[in-house]
Amino acid sequence: MLELDPARLREIAASDRPLAPSECAERARLAAALIEPGRLDRAGPGEAVLLWRDEHSEAWLNLWWQPRDTGYHDHAGSGVGVCVIEGRAWNEPLTIGEPPQAREYGPGETFWFPGEGIHRMDHQAGAITIHVYSPPIRAIGHYDLDCGQLRRTHGLPDQPSPPSTALYAALHPPAGA
Repeated sequence: MLELDPARLREIAASDRPLAPSECAERARLAAALIEPGRLDRAGPGEAVLLWRDEHSEAWLNLWWQPRDTGYHDHAGSGVGVCVIEGRAWNEPLTIGEPPQAREYGPGETFWFPGEGIHRMDHQAGAITIHVYSPPIRAIGHYDLDCGQLRRTHGLPDQPSPPSTALYAALHPPAGA
C-alpha cells in the first residue's frame, strides 16, 4: 500500500484560495517528489489514488499499468496541473477545424490545462502521473459523437472518463482518407 507523509501532503496542498492551473502543476511536481515508483504495487490494470482533497484543491496519483485513454472530457471548471513521474502521457486539447495536436510528456515534465477546456489524455502502459485540480472536481463532462452530433454526458468526479471512440475517429481519420 502507498504510504506518504500526510503532513507533507497538507503542506503541499496548503492554500487560502483556489489555485491557478500553473500552480496546480507546481503542486503536482512537489507531490511527485514524494513518490517512489519502485515501491508501487503494479498488479491489475491500475488505479487512481486520492492524495488529498480540501476546499481549494485535490490531487490524484494515477497508476496506469495498461494503456489508458481518457476520452475527450472537461473538468466542469476545475483547472488541472499534471506531473509525469514515469512513462509517457499525451495531452490533446479538443480542436475543431485544425489538426489534432497531442503533446507528449515524459518523466519530470509538467503541464497544465484550463478549467474551461476540453481535452483527452493518453497514458502509456506503466505511466505514473499526479494530477492536481482546483477547485476540486465536482463533475466531469464526457464528449463523444452520437449520430454525428457532439454530446456531453455528465460523469461523477471520482469515476474514470471513458474513451471517445466516435469523436476520436472523426478527428483522427486514417492517413490517406
